[in-house]
Amino acid sequence: MLFNLPNMLTLSRIVAIPLVVACFWLDRGWAQWLSMILFVIAAVTDWFDGYFARRYHQISRFGRFLDPIADKLLVAAALVMLVEFGPLRGIHVLAALIILAREILVSGLREFLAELRVGLPVSALAKWKTAVQMVAIAALLVGDAASPWVTQAGLVLIWIAAALTLITGWDYLRTGLRHMAEEK
Repeated sequence: MLFNLPNMLTLSRIVAIPLVVACFWLDRGWAQWLSMILFVIAAVTDWFDGYFARRYHQISRFGRFLDPIADKLLVAAALVMLVEFGPLRGIHVLAALIILAREILVSGLREFLAELRVGLPVSALAKWKTAVQMVAIAALLVGDAASPWVTQAGLVLIWIAAALTLITGWDYLRTGLRHMAEEK
């Protein structure tokens, strides 16, 4: 079923992206809070769409296709805007690049392995990486509108997320390389 609750939640994440981005061009302060709130709501739908899909047996091909794309689009849009307008400047841009590069790598790896009919399940550490990453981005979105300490905490968390990104990216790549090395 194309338009079940999990798929609608996933689609809502994509719809939220231009709203989160638009907040960067609005007056600072309340717009930062609005951007953060929209981002958090969108991030939380990621957990709920998976929960509802499994709980009510509404897992669909469309959902399996769209869910990781929605996640990556949301994170990529927020990171790009934080680099352009926010606190991800100088060396902190590297953390954003690490996160974005890993997302592209894992997407390509999943596509390659799908052709071989090999699944690449999400690891527990990758789920923690996602949680830390989402909290970091939310903190950076609201930033100084909440407190300078929130921005600093967001920067620390984005580096922790980048470190976890490297570890989980390597784990996924290592798994993929084993399948690439196999010859029929």
